[in-house]
Amino acid sequence: MKRKDLLKHLRKHGCQFVREGGDHSIWENAGNGRQTAVPRHREILEFTARRICQQLDISIV
Repeated sequence: MKRKDLLKHLRKHGCQFVREGGDHSIWENAGNGRQTAVPRHREILEFTARRICQQLDISIV
């Protein structure tokens, strides 16, 4: 999955960018305060994208 598509999905479900880390961007679900790291790669594995959605407690891509 393309990273830009995942970020679009996160924004659509109320998540917002918090800060940049070393190799990851930190995103937060504003509704419940959960945070997770999103890798800065052009392609993100489907497994990783699903896991990010689970950690933020939003619908899976």
